Amino acid sequence: MGRGSQQTMQLTNQQLASQNAMNQQLFSQGQALQSTVATGYQNLLANPGYTQAQQTDITGQSMGALASTFSALASSAANRLAATNNSAGYGDLLDSLARQQGQQASSLAQQNQLAFANQSKQDQLTALQGLSGLYGTNSSLLGSALGIPGQLLNVDANVAKTPSFGSSFLNSLGSSLGKLF
Repeated sequence: MGRGSQQTMQLTNQQLASQNAMNQQLFSQGQALQSTVATGYQNLLANPGYTQAQQTDITGQSMGALASTFSALASSAANRLAATNNSAGYGDLLDSLARQQGQQASSLAQQNQLAFANQSKQDQLTALQGLSGLYGTNSSLLGSALGIPGQLLNVDANVAKTPSFGSSFLNSLGSSLGKLF
């Protein structure tokens, strides 16, 4: 072998060693990332949905917004009473507002509970799909191995069809306000 061939072989070996070191580093980084992601998905599967503190905050915020709206309506009715000095119908209007506020509050509580349940199932589905993507396993098979019924895995399609909390709340509030004035 000539001197040029030895030099070429040496450079090729150096390049191969460098490339192998780079591949090993990328492989290690990929393994670490996969381990981190898998742990995140497993945590999401074990603890799906909102925490109790988050649920309390969401409920408090939504009920506070509802109470604020009805308080403004009652204040508006009181201002009209003061401006016209005519109390006819004022008591009935307050009764009607209180009745509608109760109905809206129960509807809102129900919507919140449904949203919490849907988020829990959506998180389970996301975790199962993520794990199945990492390990190349069918998410239905993975779900049945973890004891999650198959009909719950299709919950994301059903959730997408249902109106969101905000649109339902605003629609019902708008129709209630329209009836009052």
